[in-house]
Amino acid sequence: MPRMTAARAAVEILKREGVTNAFGVPGAAINPFYKALQAAGGIDHTLARHVEGASHMAEGYTRAGAGNIGVCVGTSGPAGTDMITGLYSAIGDSIPILCITGQAPTSVIHKEDFQAVDIASIAKPVTKAATTVLEAAQVPGVFQQAFHLMRSGRPGPVLIDLPIDVQLTEIEFDPETYVPLPVYKPFATRAQIEKAISFLLESRRPLIVAGGGIINADACDLLVEFAELTGTPVIPTLMGWGTIPDDHELNAGMVGLQTSHRYGNANFLESDFVLGIGNRWANRHTGYKLDVYTKGRKFVHVDVEPTQIGKIFAPDYGIASDAKAALELFVEVARELKAAGKLPDRSEWLATTQERKATLHRRTHFDNVPLKPQRVYEEMNKAFGPETRYVTTIGLSQIAGAQMLHVYKPRHWINCGQAGPLGWTIPAALGVAIADPESPVVALSGDYDFQFMLEELAVGAQHRIPYVHVLVNNSYLGLIRQAQIGLDINFQVNLEFENINSPELGVYGVDHVKVVEGLGCKAIRVTEPDQLLPAFEEAKKLAAEFRVPVVVEAILERITNISMSTTADISNVVEFEELATEPGHAPTAIKPLRV
Repeated sequence: MPRMTAARAAVEILKREGVTNAFGVPGAAINPFYKALQAAGGIDHTLARHVEGASHMAEGYTRAGAGNIGVCVGTSGPAGTDMITGLYSAIGDSIPILCITGQAPTSVIHKEDFQAVDIASIAKPVTKAATTVLEAAQVPGVFQQAFHLMRSGRPGPVLIDLPIDVQLTEIEFDPETYVPLPVYKPFATRAQIEKAISFLLESRRPLIVAGGGIINADACDLLVEFAELTGTPVIPTLMGWGTIPDDHELNAGMVGLQTSHRYGNANFLESDFVLGIGNRWANRHTGYKLDVYTKGRKFVHVDVEPTQIGKIFAPDYGIASDAKAALELFVEVARELKAAGKLPDRSEWLATTQERKATLHRRTHFDNVPLKPQRVYEEMNKAFGPETRYVTTIGLSQIAGAQMLHVYKPRHWINCGQAGPLGWTIPAALGVAIADPESPVVALSGDYDFQFMLEELAVGAQHRIPYVHVLVNNSYLGLIRQAQIGLDINFQVNLEFENINSPELGVYGVDHVKVVEGLGCKAIRVTEPDQLLPAFEEAKKLAAEFRVPVVVEAILERITNISMSTTADISNVVEFEELATEPGHAPTAIKPLRV
């Protein structure tokens, strides 16, 4: 039997589980693993500037759908605690990533040794499993189980903590005979699907709510086929955006308090039956007034995690199933019903949803200086085509982007939905660009999100990772400022200051162009609306030429309130700006192409 260090066995297992990329920061307690990583070869490593950044790079990598699980690596103590935000982000959105940490020697872990912390206990609430391996011979089994857990049921992250003496201990292990454990997922039965479809047949105004579980299961084609067979309009959730193209006649818009379309909320409130697949009824989608969301309609919920069913509200019928397995049966039954002429005609209902989609728009065309953010997204739609992968986290920039941008393919809206940590966007975009170097990647940030982890831009410069980053700058914590309106305060949300080194910036404070260039990247500042489209085109050229991130900073007016509900109620979204349907304002948002 071959003998090798436990660290080398771990690396060999990573390779056989399909890992090709890792992100991390070495340190004394994890150096034996790094030695094995170098000796084994076959896994590219990207050196981050911050371990939290490495965890978000791994997230972005997995979310882009390269087929492999992203791995992040750090040393003992603060490296592990830095990863917690990445683990929280991953488990909230059902993203499998593997975090590997070094640890103090087993003999001194509980003796307050330097950088020794019980990271497994800290990480347990935000992982599917978190383990400190105390016996070297257990390393292969722990890694094998980790990949099984990450892929089975509802996907999610795992942390493995390796004491330095465990890493260095030699064990008997034969990589050539290693086989991954089978993945477990629940499967719907034919009887369950027939029962669910009976609700659909009885309804007059049905909708499908398509969640991120459909994307995780690579089942978007099946969703579209089922919707087309039955003539059922689709409401993608924020995490499910891209399950059906924005310009498809059955796309009825997004619903929610913030990241929603006017026509999406209006269509939903007219429905009488909702089939939710791979979604978790997140409160930003349903609103907090569940009586408004549920009144007058029946619900069927299909989810891979049985405990998700009934967690937010009790559906009329629930099915624990992988989205792909369920949709395969939905399509099979729908085909049979169609062939037998038993599917009702939904053309009238579809026509009303598309009429709303064609008319209920928010205005985007403003010529104001300083810029209104809506104009930025209008020009982004012109500059960046259907192959673009958008990456963003949270803030008014993300909310407005979700309201006004267009997505046509799965995994082309890559958004940290549940956790929404500031700083996520830059490292996640780097992970996405590494996973898919052939597709254009466009990140979207407000100034505060951008400033949280902007040091990771140096990673893009060092490793030649090109992408375009749209930075909308109003020197405000815009979403928090808007949330404070209800409390009648405007407190500690203003980022402006007089930058003595950049007087041409006026009140806007940080000179992002100088900072970006100092980190080895390229930057363009835009102050007028007619400059936006040329700047985006130039940014694409610079990214291709220099192979680095290129930032386009749009200087916005200080205060723009973005449309959202102020009462936690999806029937009461406040429109702060003029609407596109008013006289003299032609709709600039997407029009259905196949009606």
